Amino acid sequence: MKNAILASLLLATTPAFAQAFELSSPDFAAGTAIPLEFAFDAFGCTGDNVSPALAWTNPPEGTQSFAVMVHDGDANTGGAGFWHWVVVDIPSETAGLGQGAGKDTDLPVGSREMTTDFGVPGWGGPCPPEANEAHDYNFTLYALPVERLDIPDAATASFTGFVINQMALGSATFSASYDR
Repeated sequence: MKNAILASLLLATTPAFAQAFELSSPDFAAGTAIPLEFAFDAFGCTGDNVSPALAWTNPPEGTQSFAVMVHDGDANTGGAGFWHWVVVDIPSETAGLGQGAGKDTDLPVGSREMTTDFGVPGWGGPCPPEANEAHDYNFTLYALPVERLDIPDAATASFTGFVINQMALGSATFSASYDR
């Protein structure tokens, strides 16, 4: 009886468990291979270079905007990896990005694409060297407490990532792989 009273008091005073902040893609599941249509179309790769659709749920309380960063940590760059897509200032009422949103004109109003390691803003699909094993691509969504990041449009992906990580309320990540 004493344990039942203690349990009911605990439940009455503990806020309901928040559901996890989650990121996914309807185009491919986490842990699977990224289809060819999303791969880069240069350097020997023959994809369509279309950004995949992304969807998210349960952002943390206080979220005023989102940022998406896609990174290949397996790229042979001396340890820095390779940034394939960086989108910031995504409005807080947004719950995803449609397939092909990496063409800037298809992004939610107010969103900005930052310079990737391809040297330009926008989606740059996977294209690891042929002799390599499959590379893992990490898709990360950040919930931010500001509507707009105070960074220049020409900021590098690494600088943008530094600023984002200093203020993020939370993040959600999934990985998928690509092999030629």
